[in-house]
Amino acid sequence: MKVVILAGGLGTRLREETEFRPKPMVEIGSRPILWHIMKLYAFYGHSEYVICLGYKGDVIRDYFLNYELRNRDFTVTLGSRETEVHDGHDEVGWRVTLAETGEKTATAGRIRRVARYLGGETFMATYGDGVADIDISRLLEFHRRRGKLATVTAVRPSSRYGELAIEDGMVKVFQEKPQVGSAWINGGFFVFETGVLDLIRGDSDSLESDLLEGLARAQQLAVYTHDGFWQCMDTFRETQLLNQLWGEGKAPWKVWERSGRNQSRL
Repeated sequence: MKVVILAGGLGTRLREETEFRPKPMVEIGSRPILWHIMKLYAFYGHSEYVICLGYKGDVIRDYFLNYELRNRDFTVTLGSRETEVHDGHDEVGWRVTLAETGEKTATAGRIRRVARYLGGETFMATYGDGVADIDISRLLEFHRRRGKLATVTAVRPSSRYGELAIEDGMVKVFQEKPQVGSAWINGGFFVFETGVLDLIRGDSDSLESDLLEGLARAQQLAVYTHDGFWQCMDTFRETQLLNQLWGEGKAPWKVWERSGRNQSRL
């Protein structure tokens, strides 16, 4: 099943990083967050990607065009064009379509622009700036069971602040960055039937305020609730948090290395 990744936004709230590169190319560890998202899907057997480009899309194009040389040892013979690539990497077989969808195109409009690459089949989609330990196989099973045009994953993000339980002028409970109680939000990680493409009118249509709202009114938007880890990368502070988790070996989204399993299990 193909996976559409929205990677064309301006990333204005992360201007420290996105002045020179698109947000999906901001790194966690030594890899772009885009790579982390793709590794999650590949672990569950989905390694055909359609990446919607826009703002500084050439940075993403160059990354994949040079992927083999970036991630493998090689020997170059100076004075000729001969290059010998050694060893291998774990992303063999990934099929990546890089599609220009315009700098000013809205999120649903970007999906409409890549319709020709989706093969007329059910497809998945997500944003290019969020990671989670979501079980993609369970998400797909849920979508098929509900039989709706679309499924959105709902998550409960962590608060940016510590939470205090106060009684008689004393702190009874202190919880650093707890999950926001009952407030479910759109976490991305969508599943769509091809019928949704007919509902997108043009480039100006937003995924959130146009397509999803319309599907909800028509009772065609199912919701898969994910209680596990989820984190977007909207701010520099969140970038630091994700890098800290990765650097300490505590990245919950790194499912491809759990219990010795590998991405080819399905």
